[in-house]
Parts: sequence; structure tokens; C-alpha cells
Amino acid sequence: MATLLEKIIDAHGGSRWREVDSISAVRHFGGAFWGLKRVDGVAGEGRFTVDLRTEHSRLDDFGDPGLHSDFTPHRVTIVRADGTVAAELTDPRASFAGHELTTPWNQLHLAYFTGYAMWTYNTEPQSFTLPGVVTEEIGPWTEEDGEVWDRLRVTYPASIATHTPVQTLYADSDGVLRRRDYSVDIAGGSPSVEYMTGQTWFDGLLLPVHREIYVRDDQGRAVREPLIVSIDIDDVTLG
Repeated sequence: MATLLEKIIDAHGGSRWREVDSISAVRHFGGAFWGLKRVDGVAGEGRFTVDLRTEHSRLDDFGDPGLHSDFTPHRVTIVRADGTVAAELTDPRASFAGHELTTPWNQLHLAYFTGYAMWTYNTEPQSFTLPGVVTEEIGPWTEEDGEVWDRLRVTYPASIATHTPVQTLYADSDGVLRRRDYSVDIAGGSPSVEYMTGQTWFDGLLLPVHREIYVRDDQGRAVREPLIVSIDIDDVTLG
């Protein structure tokens, strides 16, 4: 019998993930979070690219059409069209020390957050198989509408930058990922729940094209107002 991880990988394209090196698409960000962090409109629209073999991502149109962000776990930069660096932050995680949910961000903070978040979201389930990532089946969960989803606990190593080291992913009866639970450690540990919908096939990979993120209450339910973050993608290409 296949494990839950194997079922999830098969549902999203199986061996096709080993043939693709990168995913690129146009992003559309919405929700209250960006205004709360005082970076509304900086990264809201534009193409992004994520690598599937290593944690690296790029967001074009980052505050200006002539700028893009370049993210790795240990260094984040904002780069001009000619390749020169406009701003740089090394050891970026340390710059969030003492931050709470309402602490304002600068553009380098935003570049780090959007860099790891878009990588986390758009490389799964391939990223679950990277060295040091540990997965564990933790049983079913019943959503408010009565749908039962299987849960996979994913523990990321310190070498991978993401929201928090331990996250819970939920898959439907077909193995399609529908939900993620996590906390945002760089924003005061805010408990969050993300829903993934609009799953669409792109050249052999199944990707969600719409995400909604809410505050998560003590019972594990989404607080539906306000919508914290929405992410839509289109014009997807594989590299």
C-alpha cells in the first residue's frame, strides 16, 4: 500500500517532478497582511520563479518594473535590471528578532518573506523529498463541511527557510493537497491556515492556482474575517 506521501506525489504529477528544474508564473497578491506590514503594493503583481532542486526564488517587478528580488535562505537582495545590487541583507532571519504581527517591514524583509513563502508553496510536494525533510502521517481531520482529509506532518531542516519548522499538510481522498497549518515565526508566531483551490494541470504537474490564508483559532478552524493573504497565479511555465 502506498504511503500518504507517495499518494500525494502521484496525485500532483509523480515522476514528472524529477524532470522539471523550475516553475515560473505570474503572481497576484491580495489580503490585509501587506497593508498591516506597510508594504502594500510593493510585490503584489509580477512574475516569479522558484527552483525545484535548491531553495532559491526570484520575484520580478519588486517595487518597480526594473527591480527584482533574489532569495536564498542566507542572503536576500533587490537587484536592478543591469544586474547590480540595489539592496542586500545577509543572515536575513536574524533581522526579524523581536518582530510581532504588526511590526512594519522594509522591502528586504518583504523580499525574504515572499521569497521563502512562494518557494514553499510552489515546490510542493517535490520539496517534501529534499534531504533532511521528514514526513509523518498523523491521521485524518474532518473539515467544517464534513469532508475528511488525511494529514501529513512535514518537518523541515534548519537549512530550509520557511514559516516554521513543523507544518501540517492536508490531502483529500485523491491525494490532492488542500490545506496547510503553520505559524509565521517571523511575525510573532501568528497561527495560520492556508487553503489551496483551483488545482490545474500544467505540462504534467498539478498546481493550485488560488490560495487563501486566515488566522487559525484554538480549535484548528479558520477565522474567515479578515482574509489575511490571497495568492493567485497564472501564465505558468516549467523550466
